[in-house]
Amino acid sequence: MEYLLLIYENEKRWSNPAAPEMAAEMKEYETFGETFGKIIKGGNALQPTRTATSVRIRDGKRLTTDGPFAETKEQLGGYYLIDAPDLDAALEAASKIPAVRNGTIEIRPIMNFG
Repeated sequence: MEYLLLIYENEKRWSNPAAPEMAAEMKEYETFGETFGKIIKGGNALQPTRTATSVRIRDGKRLTTDGPFAETKEQLGGYYLIDAPDLDAALEAASKIPAVRNGTIEIRPIMNFG
């Protein structure tokens, strides 16, 4: 079954990705990728929320706003798409994502319309 592992954390932590602690965490992400490479189908980090645009249609008109729709303490910073045999395997993978120590990993099963 496919699951989306959504990585939420305070994006301000990444304001200086060259800082030693962030460089060390990036190594942990590399290790995560090597460890779970067989079930990872894709994934990416996202640009900061200040680069986001939200769109909605109201009364037939397109409305856009800068940034995400809601103010939160944690922002969606990236994701992994995995193919795991069950929720327990998805939980195991999610618990090894480095951001889990500072943020939240949301696990969402992918809906199959086929």
